[in-house]
Amino acid sequence: MDPAVLREDMVDGLVHESKGVLADESLAVAMRDVPRHEFVENESAAYADRAHECHGTRVLAPSTVARLLEALAPRRGDSVLVVGAGVGYTAAVLAELVGETNVHAVDIARPMVYEARANLERAGYGGVLVDCRDGARGLPAYAPFDRILLEAATVSPPRELLEQCREGGRIVYPRGAQPQRLEARRPDGTTERFGAVSFEPLLVDGEQVGAVERNRTAREDVEHATRRAQSRTGWEREWIEWEG
Repeated sequence: MDPAVLREDMVDGLVHESKGVLADESLAVAMRDVPRHEFVENESAAYADRAHECHGTRVLAPSTVARLLEALAPRRGDSVLVVGAGVGYTAAVLAELVGETNVHAVDIARPMVYEARANLERAGYGGVLVDCRDGARGLPAYAPFDRILLEAATVSPPRELLEQCREGGRIVYPRGAQPQRLEARRPDGTTERFGAVSFEPLLVDGEQVGAVERNRTAREDVEHATRRAQSRTGWEREWIEWEG
């Protein structure tokens, strides 16, 4: 069957009241335009509303992508960072919404970076930047961002991502362990909560597929040490300065 017809059916199903996960018209148009079969090997399965596995990671179901991007609420011209590039499909939909050169994506797993780059190039979104990075550290060279999307769960957004979000911007992430809820947070601390979701936790260096070591506390240790150093006041600081 013609992929364009399959895309129409997919989006119609997401808009229909039986699911009701897609209300934004510009997002609906974007999802109708992006050739999802370029990101999922099985063309017929690409437009089914279910998740897939690829290189040890989960390819989000179309309904999940719609929920994430409805919560993110990007606008044309926004600078967007996607943490967890995966196969690149979410970044491609964002490219339709904000312009491909405004979309930046990072993934901690190098094989997924190669996969996303190849998929995006083949689908016509070669202007999207995809880099291999620890997502918790963001992409400071291209900050600040108007919108930041985490496709991985965390108790709260990492400090460096909050610092890279522009004033008045928005970070969307699955909050908590289990159960999780989708949450949008602004740099001033205000939040908006959405429905329940289920995502894998945000990985740090050493946890990606193929890594030799796993150390979930690496990022937390660095942040704790930084906060502790910055909190020193009184005689401790004076004594250190006097010694210098």
